Amino acid sequence: MKLKKAMCIKGLLLSAVFLAGSCGSLENVPMSTRSSAPLTETTVTTTAPEVTDTSEESAADTIAVEVFVSQEPESVSEQTGESVPQSGGSVRLLFAGDNLIHTPIYRIAKETAGGDGYDFSPAYANLGTLISDADIAVLNQETILSDDFEPDTYPTFCTPTEMAHDMLDLGFDAFSIANNHVLDKGEKGLLSTLDFWESVYPNVPVYGAYKSEEDMDRVRTLEVNGIKFAFLGYMEHTNGISLPSSSPCRVVYTSEEELIEKQVRHAAEIADCVIVSVHFGIEVSNLITDDQKTFSRKLADWGADIIVGTQPHTIQSMEYLDRADGSRAFVFYCLGNFISTMDNPLSMAEILGRITVEKDSSTGRITLTQPDAVPLVDHFERTYEYVGVYPFDKYTPEMAAKHAISGVSYDFLKQLFRENIPREYMAEEYVPLIYEQNT
Repeated sequence: MKLKKAMCIKGLLLSAVFLAGSCGSLENVPMSTRSSAPLTETTVTTTAPEVTDTSEESAADTIAVEVFVSQEPESVSEQTGESVPQSGGSVRLLFAGDNLIHTPIYRIAKETAGGDGYDFSPAYANLGTLISDADIAVLNQETILSDDFEPDTYPTFCTPTEMAHDMLDLGFDAFSIANNHVLDKGEKGLLSTLDFWESVYPNVPVYGAYKSEEDMDRVRTLEVNGIKFAFLGYMEHTNGISLPSSSPCRVVYTSEEELIEKQVRHAAEIADCVIVSVHFGIEVSNLITDDQKTFSRKLADWGADIIVGTQPHTIQSMEYLDRADGSRAFVFYCLGNFISTMDNPLSMAEILGRITVEKDSSTGRITLTQPDAVPLVDHFERTYEYVGVYPFDKYTPEMAAKHAISGVSYDFLKQLFRENIPREYMAEEYVPLIYEQNT
């Protein structure tokens, strides 16, 4: 059973949020040594699963817990008499970029709901089962989810809480809120979105901003198919907005390296696989900075296994990072957006990052295999009657010709994918379309 299904059931029993970047809209344009600090963990188990940013403007407007490894007997080769590693669990993960909700998106959602709240689901309908097919799917919710404020767009976003239900229904299982818009509505907004998640979906891992130091020390984890995952999140900045000095709330900036190293090492002690979401890099740039590479290398050396980058609002490359002990981490430097109405053609190309984690039950070690990227397009026209995300195999030159953003064309998008997704990491089904077919 996929984790999403279990979450949906819990949501229905309880009753029936996200955060984004500083993006504006076009509608408004005119594993080594481990520490043992006393941290704790929150686990859900299933058998399956001062800087001010303007580039995001919308085109439209305990760690001392020991990891348990099942002591299954080793197989013995009948031919050699040598022990053979036992096959353990396998989990397919998926990661999506910035869910950045500008005015046209929540306006359409309100119209779609017919006066009864908001329905965001049509904007994501073209994805089919891409999200729910994963055992664990993780989203960067770039905008806070709260009904204590009116819906708002760039530069201080706020999104109706119906978004949380729609994203869970789409198939997402965990949510990073480690991004530069998490404090758009100040401390009150942060507490509002955290209270919402905690009261309505208490078993959904939401990480990257916290109510207190104690809350921050509760490492969010999920166990799926016998593999335990830990989730941590960090950001470079929060657009010059800070928490009051008296606030108990906590966010962790990438500059706090001593704390981050401690947290990552602790997470590696309690989990088989550590996932770190990082909001870093230059906005609307496909170039990976030295700072991104250096920080990713440090995370990997401290014990992070999968590093998921966001913030540049366009796609960047990906790679394995070799470690001294012979193991490897993997980094997606930037996934781009998931949805938005930003006004830069580079922001229309997006990816879903996927990777498989396999566990050897005889050693407890994990291996990362089959990393790939699914190319997506963020599409909307000048009328803003519809804003939606399309897998590239569902997108056409004719649609691209009608895109609201000047400079977007089918060939332009293909070129972006070719230049930023190494062929070896392009999702197999998209290789002929991206690399071999002429428009």
